Amino acid sequence: MVAERSRSVRPPTLDEVASRAGVGRGTVSRVVNGSAQVSPQARAAVETAIAELGYVPNRAARTLVTQRTDSIALVVFESGRRFFAEPFFGRIVQSISTGLVDRGLQMVLMIAQAPHERERLEGYLTRQHVDGALLLSLHGTDRLPTELEERGVATVRAGRPAGAETCCYVDADNRGGARAAVAYLKETGRRRIATITGPQDMAAGVARLAGYRDVAGAGPVAHGDFSEESGAAAMAELLAAHPDLDAVFAASDAMAAGALRVLRERGRRTPEDVAVIGFDDSVIARHTDPPLTSVHQPIELMGEEMVRLLLSKIDGIEPPSTEVVLTTSLVRRGSA
Repeated sequence: MVAERSRSVRPPTLDEVASRAGVGRGTVSRVVNGSAQVSPQARAAVETAIAELGYVPNRAARTLVTQRTDSIALVVFESGRRFFAEPFFGRIVQSISTGLVDRGLQMVLMIAQAPHERERLEGYLTRQHVDGALLLSLHGTDRLPTELEERGVATVRAGRPAGAETCCYVDADNRGGARAAVAYLKETGRRRIATITGPQDMAAGVARLAGYRDVAGAGPVAHGDFSEESGAAAMAELLAAHPDLDAVFAASDAMAAGALRVLRERGRRTPEDVAVIGFDDSVIARHTDPPLTSVHQPIELMGEEMVRLLLSKIDGIEPPSTEVVLTTSLVRRGSA
């Protein structure tokens, strides 16, 4: 009885798939390993047989043939607290995950901020473990993307590099989006426009400040780190130093939400006394009081483009451009 039960649950073999499909074993192997050297009719027959039999390829054996792990690392250079708190990360991770699943790839999520996390990360990111890496929220002139490429690990990052190095990246038009937000504030009659910046060791933070200065010149500036708490602290700082300000451009929706809270606590009405614009057009923007005018960046499209670029590199296909910058737009709501 035990032996019969063992035989009944034995997984189907490659030969059984070949017999069911009416093709040779080599044809089944080529289909399983993603080879293009199979006719559409044979591929359809093999895929039908695989579905009917419930065949699951041996990943270890497939790796030996293809020299691929079918795993992609998604690395986030922030604390776990920040990662789970900010809507940006959830939206782009969901988009990336969907794109990888559609190609039969698995995503390995790694959060690395502390030195010991970074050390473990660098030891793991090799061709023996992953086929490529997608990098989010890099700070400063981090050499990791270059080091990974030198190891043969294909890499794409979210956001252009802070320095002048050449790399493969997907970004939003941060400077243009900030410029449009501040121009709108000026067009609506605001004269004392301040900004709350993002981190100045990140290209997005630098670009959004540059866009503000393109329009406002040397206006009042307070620095934040994209978090709600930093936005509240920066707003308090701005009100103390510039009580006559009548508008604020915050470089993230979370910071704008913190700014709105402080304005309300200080008896300033929004938008009557102080207009506020954020950046991201996240779920936060629709739930503040009043709803937040915000610069929309196409986060889901960013994730899709990152996956497209990375898979092109892994497949040895040179994309038309390795630097993709997506357009932004201003979404007007009640705060401005």
